[in-house]
Amino acid sequence: MVRSFTIGLDFGTGSVRAVVVDCADGKILGTSVFDFPTGLGGVIVDAHDPHLARQNPADYLAGMRAAVPTALAAAAGDPGFSRDRVIGIGVDTTGSTPIPVDADMQALALDPKWAANPAAHAWLWKDHTGADEAAAITAMASEFAPEYLAVIGGTYSSEWFWSKIWRCLKVAPDVFAAAESWVELADYIPAVLAGVTSPGEIRRGVCAAGHKAMYSEAWGGLPAAEFLTRLDPKLAELRPRLYDKAWPSDRPAGTLCQEWAGAFGLAQGVPIAMGAFDAHYGAIGAGITSGTLVKIIGTSTCDIAIASSAGQAPEVPGICGTVNGSVMPGYYGVEAGQSAVGDLLRWWVEVVCGGDEAKHAELSVEAARLAPGESGLVALDWNNGNRTILVDPHLTGLIVGQTLQTTQAEIYRALIEATAFGARAIIERLNANGVLVERVISCGGIAEKNPLFMQIYADVLGYPMLLAGSVQTPALGASIAAAVTAGAKAGGFDDFESAQRQMTKIADTSYLPEPRARGVYDELYRLYRELHDSFGGMPDAQADFPTLMKRLLAIRRRAHGDHTP
Repeated sequence: MVRSFTIGLDFGTGSVRAVVVDCADGKILGTSVFDFPTGLGGVIVDAHDPHLARQNPADYLAGMRAAVPTALAAAAGDPGFSRDRVIGIGVDTTGSTPIPVDADMQALALDPKWAANPAAHAWLWKDHTGADEAAAITAMASEFAPEYLAVIGGTYSSEWFWSKIWRCLKVAPDVFAAAESWVELADYIPAVLAGVTSPGEIRRGVCAAGHKAMYSEAWGGLPAAEFLTRLDPKLAELRPRLYDKAWPSDRPAGTLCQEWAGAFGLAQGVPIAMGAFDAHYGAIGAGITSGTLVKIIGTSTCDIAIASSAGQAPEVPGICGTVNGSVMPGYYGVEAGQSAVGDLLRWWVEVVCGGDEAKHAELSVEAARLAPGESGLVALDWNNGNRTILVDPHLTGLIVGQTLQTTQAEIYRALIEATAFGARAIIERLNANGVLVERVISCGGIAEKNPLFMQIYADVLGYPMLLAGSVQTPALGASIAAAVTAGAKAGGFDDFESAQRQMTKIADTSYLPEPRARGVYDELYRLYRELHDSFGGMPDAQADFPTLMKRLLAIRRRAHGDHTP
């Protein structure tokens, strides 16, 4: 049997990873990582504005030129590998990460005129500078187009497409005026590889369009010009220069052009899969099915579920959207997430404690010796705002219960517990609104490397925490999309389900809930929800603050073996 192979390109917050995958079993034959050189860890920041986060599009192009040939060279170590049998390329990226481009489809930041202007660069997913604009979009849609909000959880986010573009219009009108169009990174990379020279020729993906740009075929595509005019007439003028149609992930975005074929050492004309967000393709790489919640755990966390599109689209307040075809054709993709998970632990260990990877390991060992509730702490995981279920980037973190004896490890554990409590709030919201979670599969560096983290999640959530069989699920999912785009006749697959059965698996390692720990965490979670609902401004919040600290102390005493009332 002739073997076939695909390439997955995974654009993260600080790097791009290229993998070469065997379509027969999903095995990764070669991999290479290119760290983005611009800014702080690949991110352009502003010391005067903690909400600003941009990226240099030049890093994306340099990254592909370096990573893909290196991954292919590594794959050549397999005697059965042949570049001639590379049948497709898939791309996943962060999002929403829109890029202003000119009429020739060149990112503005690549022009020396704009290179020093952060507004001309890619507006990274975690850029929150458009918070006021997002609130105004939510208010306007609530009054004039509530259908726009119904499928995105009821609130438009500062992390998303329109709030960022509107923010650019306000603070950098010269950049806005110079941009012929704006392109999501997930659409930009496939278009570059295909040699597209006009924004109007880009085949856009429904993943980015539906979850971040309020696109739906139910109302004719993007938000109506009338609605955009209510925000700002210049946004309405931009609309015709964006797109009318967005496509699911089983359609090709194009084929590899001569320039990039030469750069990679591949044949011209290799199919390029539709681009999608890392979490959505990561869910595919983890083996998502109906009833499965896939948690992609990294600097932030994205949670992905799917529901058959044969029924009505589920409407779940406070999530990041329900979009037909955004994960796989035939299913609604349901997205939620948390704005800081790995970032929250990194803040504590590296910024506050001044540590490094060794410090992470040290605190994990010390924290693992603590029983649930022993620290007497409960925290809110909002150091970078709340993505789901409150959708409020202005919210900040909180730690309750500190004493003069509180240790670094106790706070480290409390922060892990806080992210687990936030994850439980999301699952409860999904279950309450018809998206039933029957099992949880996790992937990402933290899931692979931190047993303490995963055991706490099992105890807090009450589900066995399963691990994806691949350590590179977003890149693997992009590779699977490439295999489906190529089709069975070319050595790939005709549908995602067939590709998943062949190319994905569950790891042998799993973490089971411990009943005693579960009981303590049920108590702590109730305290967390009192803080969460009250400080989060939920109208039905029911907190008993006068007794909260006393109840927290009682949990701590029992954990220490003192059962005095």
